[in-house]
Amino acid sequence: MSQQQNGLAADDDAGSPEMRRRRLILLLPLGIFLLLAALFLVRLFVGDPSRVPSALIGRPVPAFALPPLEGLSGPGGAPVPGFSDADLKRGEVTIVNVWASWCAPCRQEHPLLMELAAQPGVRLLGLNYKDNPENARRFLGALGNPFGAVGIDESGRAAIDWGVYGVPETFIVGPDGTIRHKHIGPLTPDSLNGTFLPALRAAQQR
Repeated sequence: MSQQQNGLAADDDAGSPEMRRRRLILLLPLGIFLLLAALFLVRLFVGDPSRVPSALIGRPVPAFALPPLEGLSGPGGAPVPGFSDADLKRGEVTIVNVWASWCAPCRQEHPLLMELAAQPGVRLLGLNYKDNPENARRFLGALGNPFGAVGIDESGRAAIDWGVYGVPETFIVGPDGTIRHKHIGPLTPDSLNGTFLPALRAAQQR
């Protein structure tokens, strides 16, 4: 058989239904990967990460007990206590903010937390995530302490149980200890007035 005939035979094989099926099978994983990558990019750059749904919304807070940040004093020099899940079931709405001194967005949102804590009827607690105690005290000493209690989550176990994606995150807990709202990322004036404060008022009215 001549080289020309061999070439024609190869072309016929390449265009056969079997070869097309093989090509499709080989290209399918690449197509799926590109589709998933595109969806991820859309969520990352277009979607609002603070609206990522949480499986814990509407459920009781997980069981936990966090020790206090040693050496942290409140008004009058009284030690600021740690807190546990029992402290979130006392019949009042509580805001729990997950923060760390090494977290730059936590520093950015901190003035808003100070303003929020100054509002009547607002109870704000801080969950200090995987932090150095001295750095955490210095952070609050420099920027002010909006928290009525600060619990130290040295291992990060409590944050995992709360379904935390990263710091900062802020939760609204109802009077019965049920998680009512979750905000991912730093609070901003827009998010505070747009979704967070309405969710807080709704929890306070129930």
